[in-house]
Amino acid sequence: MAAVTGIHAAGGVVWRPADDGVQVCLVHRPRYGDWSLPKGKLERGEHPLLAAVREVAEETGVRAVPQVRLPTVGYRSEGRPKTVDYWSMRAAGEGGFQPDTEVDGIRWLPVDDAVRLVSYPHDAEVLATFAALAPVTGALMLVRHAQAGRRATWSGPDTGRPLDATGQAQAHRLAPLVALVRPVRLLSASPRRCRQTLDPAAELLDLPIEVLGDLDEPEPGQQPDERRLAAAARLTELGGAGEPVALCSQGKVIPGALELLTGRADDFTTPKGGGWLLAFAGPRLIGTDRL
Repeated sequence: MAAVTGIHAAGGVVWRPADDGVQVCLVHRPRYGDWSLPKGKLERGEHPLLAAVREVAEETGVRAVPQVRLPTVGYRSEGRPKTVDYWSMRAAGEGGFQPDTEVDGIRWLPVDDAVRLVSYPHDAEVLATFAALAPVTGALMLVRHAQAGRRATWSGPDTGRPLDATGQAQAHRLAPLVALVRPVRLLSASPRRCRQTLDPAAELLDLPIEVLGDLDEPEPGQQPDERRLAAAARLTELGGAGEPVALCSQGKVIPGALELLTGRADDFTTPKGGGWLLAFAGPRLIGTDRL
């Protein structure tokens, strides 16, 4: 008997400011006669975060910026296991909702009213988690440079070591993820491989890449704590400023900086070409979502 293939979907709690707090968006699906959070299936090879933003736009007409990962829920749909990843998303613009056979109506409601209206307990649980979050004031995309071959096989200065073919592909896959936070600045550590990792995003967004030494690994003879303290301070400054920024740093900097900012000794090891979606409430880091 063939194994039952699971369904992977993604969506969001999309919010906008209101006079008495915030409103969140629900969708009505005529096929099921229900009210639910906007979501949809991943396309082949699609990153869940990209799928979440795409599905929100398709179902609601809202261009949304992801901020904090919310609970992942699981249930059975038409006899198959289904997993849905959710993010809190700020509405950045509304392109005009168009009803169709999949979604024929949307409603913007205060969270408490949305909890009462949704048709499924798991949606109510995701909304409750959203309601408990501190208000997000800033979001950063922090990535580690992509693959750049082996240091031992590079004859020049290590700061000049370029991305290899795998790294170039990783950089191009990162670009649409970086663009999701709608950064107004792109900041890179000094090495060539870090700047090259942001090149596809810079072309996509038409932004320059600014070099920032606070994101560099320690130089010979320098204490590692100096760099992680400098990086953590810079992330706090940028996160608290309220403008979205994307940054590329290095493997000996990112884990220590995130440990300092979270106060947790978690595993913040970041693979090459990987990264984090970071959410801040003022100067406080409240969300670390591994990409």
